[in-house]
Amino acid sequence: MPTESISRWQRNGLLPQSALRLLPLLAAIAITGGCAVHPKPTTPDEIQARATTDQVKIYANQEPIEHPIRFEEAVARALKYNLDYRLKLMESALASGQAELVSYDMLPSLLASAGYVFRNNYYVTNSVNIETGETQLSNSTSQEKNRAIGSAALTWDLLDFGVGYYRARQKGNELLMAEERRQRVIQNILQDVRISYWRALAAQNLEQQTHTLHEKARQALEMYRKAEREGIVPHKETLDFQRLMLDTVMLLSQREQDLEIAKRELAALMSIPPDTPFTLADTLARELPPMPINARELEDLALRTRPELREEDYRVRVTANEVRARMLSFFPNLSLSLTPQYDSNQYNLNQSWIDSGVKLGLNLLKLPSLPAAQRVNEAQVKVDDARRMALSMAILTQVRVALERYRLALQDYQLARQSQSLDDRLADYANASLQSETGGELELIRAKTRALNSEYARYTAFATAQSAYGRIYNSVGLAVLPTDLKPELSVAELADVVSAHVTQVEQATLSAALTDGQTR
Repeated sequence: MPTESISRWQRNGLLPQSALRLLPLLAAIAITGGCAVHPKPTTPDEIQARATTDQVKIYANQEPIEHPIRFEEAVARALKYNLDYRLKLMESALASGQAELVSYDMLPSLLASAGYVFRNNYYVTNSVNIETGETQLSNSTSQEKNRAIGSAALTWDLLDFGVGYYRARQKGNELLMAEERRQRVIQNILQDVRISYWRALAAQNLEQQTHTLHEKARQALEMYRKAEREGIVPHKETLDFQRLMLDTVMLLSQREQDLEIAKRELAALMSIPPDTPFTLADTLARELPPMPINARELEDLALRTRPELREEDYRVRVTANEVRARMLSFFPNLSLSLTPQYDSNQYNLNQSWIDSGVKLGLNLLKLPSLPAAQRVNEAQVKVDDARRMALSMAILTQVRVALERYRLALQDYQLARQSQSLDDRLADYANASLQSETGGELELIRAKTRALNSEYARYTAFATAQSAYGRIYNSVGLAVLPTDLKPELSVAELADVVSAHVTQVEQATLSAALTDGQTR
């Protein structure tokens, strides 16, 4: 805009001084709005910085491992440092904040505004007598060119209040649903740790023995290959021996891999850094619980305590509140308003005043959709009922299957103990009857491999039995932590709390007796 044009507009009163001061701001806004926005991809340095930061956060503020870890301490570490559990805690906190936030939607709205308005000329009007047609007051004004205005509009909408009320109740129930999901994560953590801990304990106890026997088997295999090359032993015999030794090496390699994976899985559950060494403290001396016989009571208890079913109970409430909020839109809406206002116009007799009003409105075109809305509401209720019934049936099946698995696991464990005892005796016999360096060494290695495999099977059977018993605990939905737990507990303190609470729950709930011929 040329400078002389701006000056001419100012002289003619077309551009007030206040508007002139706004020109730089308007120009800056126009320039900024004309700039194109181009997305910028993440740089490798930013990705590396994010990865490094995440690794630091994952393992931050953990108590150091200073002694062998008991089973209860492994559970405590998983509960304290497991990222899935941390996520559920944050979701519960978020749901709590949302429930509190949405409750403010029921309050009336108060919109305060203030400002300054101006014109480049006067607001000029004429007044004409409607009976005579004569002008009575020509070229008059009742408004200043520049004036200050302000208002505070207080409005309350009955429909908004009703919708806000039901939305607040929905968020409250969603908070309870988030808490039930957190409880389920706790139960799953106990189950996962129970599975991985005993398998990792087998890895720890059999690691050195497996490694030593593996090396002997490799040496024996190489010895028979050498014997084949030199022709010391008949060709068919060396091939048979190599086949047997190669099977032994493959079996031991598989066992080493299984055991190492189990320890890594346990470390991941406890969120231990990959390079952190740790040992486990428990032994197989721990007795397995007897077989529960109160199956019907456990089924009834599962229908009352499983977090998934309690979550469905809250979901029914959420659905009911959603239905009520939807039906409110078909009712007349009552609006109340109260607005104090101010205008600095010197021609006003009253520069401040209060506007108030009551309004009743109804959307008539929405009424024909009322039958369809009612059908949707009824269908939603039926879907919720069907989902809950299907989930209840699945939970009853889980309880029955968990009990049967534990019964079979106890039997397998007893057979594994007998098998290990027999293979140990055979290994002792092979060791005592070792006579020749070739054939005797082979038989000894095979006997020790069978004994080691039987010991591994016993550990596996014990871990399977522990897992099966944990499935009973998990399928019933029993609590792992007390409700009054303090969040600042250390790992050792949390381990004691978990141990005491789980023991108390098991004694009070899983009433059990030994069946005929069943041993611990």
